[in-house]
Amino acid sequence: MRQLRLRIALAITVTLLIFGFEAKAQNVDSDASEYLIKAGFIYNFAKLVEWPASAFSWGGQPIVIAVVGNDSFASTLERVVDGKKVESRGFVVKRLKWNKDSKDCGCQILFISSAENSRADEMVQVLKGTSVLTIAETPGFTKQGGIINFTLEDSKVRFEVNVDAARQVGLDISSRLLSLAKIVQTGSSLR
Repeated sequence: MRQLRLRIALAITVTLLIFGFEAKAQNVDSDASEYLIKAGFIYNFAKLVEWPASAFSWGGQPIVIAVVGNDSFASTLERVVDGKKVESRGFVVKRLKWNKDSKDCGCQILFISSAENSRADEMVQVLKGTSVLTIAETPGFTKQGGIINFTLEDSKVRFEVNVDAARQVGLDISSRLLSLAKIVQTGSSLR
């Protein structure tokens, strides 16, 4: 358990160093700090997840990250991924207003903020079968079929991954990412 905590702390530290941010606890609002950490994780998730070729229309198409329910987080995420690339792909962050017809959200990553907790299960069901990496901050999200869920433990951002849900939509998650996550498996309940 201690080794896992050290790995997570190291991952957070490396993430913050990668982005060149100097976070001073006494000067940073806790929500803003949490947003920054989550945005850093999402950027690193994009580096450690492989999408099927069908998830992109063309070779240099950017990775589109849609954010539902939190414009403040979308702004932080834009700053974090600005100018960055994963292989030859840049990033586009878009704000999405969700409705039941949003299956074609035009994104590779969908972040569902806690403000949309009540609709998270609906979003997972609508996107079932698409190669969208679903990420939320909702208790039980990965057990509902979501792929990655942020949690807070001892005031630290952690995450859990549903490997079965990722496999079902054709996403290959790096073992490096999985080694830092709490693994949630739902097995045949998603089929």
